[in-house]
Amino acid sequence: MAMKKLLIASLLFGSVAAHSAETFVIDDIRFEGLQRVALGAALLKTPVRVGDTMSQQDVAQVIQALFASGNFEDVKVFRDGNALLIKVTERPTIANISFSGNKAIKEEQMQQNLEASSIRVGEALDRTTLSNIEKGLEDFYYSVGKYNATVHAVVTPLPRNRADLKFVFTEGVSAKIQQINFIGNEVFTDEQLLSRFNLNVDVAWWNFLADEKYQKQVLAGDIEALRSYYLDRGYLKFQVDSTQVSISPDKKGVYIALTIDEGEPYTVSGVKFQGELIGKEEEFKKLIPFENGEVYNGSAVTSLEENIKRILGEAGYAYPQVRTMPEFDDENQTVSLIINVEAGNRMYVRDIRFVGNTSTKDEVLRREMRQMEGAWLNSKSIETGKNRLNRLGFFETVDVQTVRVPGSDDEVDLVYSVKEANSGSVNFGVGYGTESGISFQVGLQQDNFIGSGNRVGINAMMNDYQKNISLDYRDPYWNLDGVSLGGKIFYNEFEASDAGIVDYTNQSYGGSLTWGFPFDELNYFEIGVGYTHNKISNLEGYVQIEQYLQSVGDAYDSGDQTLIVSDFDVTLSWTRNNLNKGYFPTAGNYQRASYKITTPNSDSQFFKAQYEVRQYFPLTKKHEFALLMRGKAGYGNGYGQTDGNDNLYPFYENFYAGGFTTLRGFGSNSGGPKAVYAQGSNGGIGNNTSYAATDDSVGGNATALASIELIVPTPFASEETRNQIRTSVFFDMASVWDTEFDYKEPKPGMDGAQYYYDYSDPSNFRSSYGAAVQWMSPMGPLVFSIAKPVKIYEGDDEEFFSFTIGRTF
Repeated sequence: MAMKKLLIASLLFGSVAAHSAETFVIDDIRFEGLQRVALGAALLKTPVRVGDTMSQQDVAQVIQALFASGNFEDVKVFRDGNALLIKVTERPTIANISFSGNKAIKEEQMQQNLEASSIRVGEALDRTTLSNIEKGLEDFYYSVGKYNATVHAVVTPLPRNRADLKFVFTEGVSAKIQQINFIGNEVFTDEQLLSRFNLNVDVAWWNFLADEKYQKQVLAGDIEALRSYYLDRGYLKFQVDSTQVSISPDKKGVYIALTIDEGEPYTVSGVKFQGELIGKEEEFKKLIPFENGEVYNGSAVTSLEENIKRILGEAGYAYPQVRTMPEFDDENQTVSLIINVEAGNRMYVRDIRFVGNTSTKDEVLRREMRQMEGAWLNSKSIETGKNRLNRLGFFETVDVQTVRVPGSDDEVDLVYSVKEANSGSVNFGVGYGTESGISFQVGLQQDNFIGSGNRVGINAMMNDYQKNISLDYRDPYWNLDGVSLGGKIFYNEFEASDAGIVDYTNQSYGGSLTWGFPFDELNYFEIGVGYTHNKISNLEGYVQIEQYLQSVGDAYDSGDQTLIVSDFDVTLSWTRNNLNKGYFPTAGNYQRASYKITTPNSDSQFFKAQYEVRQYFPLTKKHEFALLMRGKAGYGNGYGQTDGNDNLYPFYENFYAGGFTTLRGFGSNSGGPKAVYAQGSNGGIGNNTSYAATDDSVGGNATALASIELIVPTPFASEETRNQIRTSVFFDMASVWDTEFDYKEPKPGMDGAQYYYDYSDPSNFRSSYGAAVQWMSPMGPLVFSIAKPVKIYEGDDEEFFSFTIGRTF
């Protein structure tokens, strides 16, 4: 056998060592060391063939080509006579990938990055790629201020040329900012400039938006905020000359120094428009936010540009370009602004498509559109359509994209992408009170019945004090004019004493029809007619009810203490909804006012007025933090006379406070006036009447509720679940009073004196504070809350924890 001659000793990381420059004609090509790679695959990667003349240059190409295949760690080329012998060491196959010590980077993100670099189970292990990944991960940690972080890829050899790959993270702690210095600022103090920064030193406990941990991206944003601060005050030539970030020897502290050039403030000498103004120059001029001679304001100029784009967008120009070009007069410290407008082509809408509505029919979404197909594109109408879809409450998210039509320069398609929420809910509630114990409720409601947009609800409730079943239906588009039609029938049995209310039993049934009329995009009016039959028994003769029972005449049988009344009513209501979402809103306003009055032929002649308002204020740009302010007021009373007696407000329509929807931290219905029993011939509270108070709630004919709630990001919630979970802290206040109650000073030794006070005084309010978590689960909204009363009266039930399914704010 001819002696093997080493042509290339080794080629690793691109280095070539030549040991022979002779040439020969190849009559055979052999490989040694192949295990996982097939011989045919190796030959395909080899750039020479049998019969070729082999030169030194060809040897280098062979080695380079085989390394480029990514399958080999080492390649050696030999000449064995006229045969070419290639000895290879294959890269090991990845058998398993694991992670240890990573907290800042989730495993899912790591897997995605490794997949993008072809690092996956079953693939060959490329150590060069691993080194790049290690460096990239460490660079990420450095960018968030963790300078002690290290990342090591540990490779453990396994039998059959396999390897176990484990990434070991040592994250350490983020370096804290020790000092931020400004060099060159004369107009504004360091404190004024630092107030614009999210990064800060010695952050106060209440300043939850600030951060004392260094992050490169946050610093870049702070520098832009600093630039905006100067531009808003006329310093157009402000610039940051240098940014120096120094790290302490222990890598736990960061010192930042910014060298700035403030320049001089400029005033505006004039504003001119040029370009494609499409006949709207006068409309543009009305948007100019300052007069000649006023100090330049960068935010005002940006707002002017956005408003011009908005006007162009509403006129069909979907892709306008608006640029402001300053012309400086340095001698007089003035600037002339030239607004260049390029409207572009006027766009028309060819198609409107919907994506993601697997259950909801297209017509349900399409009827909410205000942009018409075939008409020119109107950005305001497009946004209105998006808002209307959000307010339906059928979708978690709604996005809209404007897509150009291929081959056309003036047509676009609108694509509304929706993510459907669970519009059906199983209403199941559990509450626990220190005195009321555990209560349950159950029901079923579908707000988007078989995708039609109609609401169908069947609710049943059974607990210690109530049995209820109801069926309701609503068609929001009963006719083409957008008039809605709804109806409801119900049957109810109520045992008041078990609900913390003074004892009586009510069996009622009835029904109603409601028509809704849209006034505009935000305002909605409803008119309804209804009938309710009440059979109330086991009535107690307490003071607050005596006069009412006298006013209803024959409807009350004093012998068996039974009241039977049939009431026909008419209801008028107004709703204004400007919320940005149907559920879990973060911005906008919701108001509702209603007025209910029974007809003169009813056994109880009364009216009831209510008003509710909710206002959301976003506190951050992305709405992670928001403030909710809620208010509610109600008042009712009787009208007319029966048998010479003034009609009074019926006790079974009273307002109550306590429970999740009114006053958290208090037991259901427990907050408010208590039952007072009189003993004496007058049948009421008088100077010579002895009486006793109890802890049984009777409610009142007037109420006022107020609440302030801070919505915060849910701890430990992933990005995917943030639209489904809401966390908040709150403070609730509520007052219920009886305007007809005649308060008398209690006599010495009065029974139940601790429960007795002036029930006609609205200043006797209750209050509480706490925290709540709401989750849009597959079975409906789940609400958990804990609350502690701040102001509480004797006889009120305290409810520290409550759990409810089916109701959210």
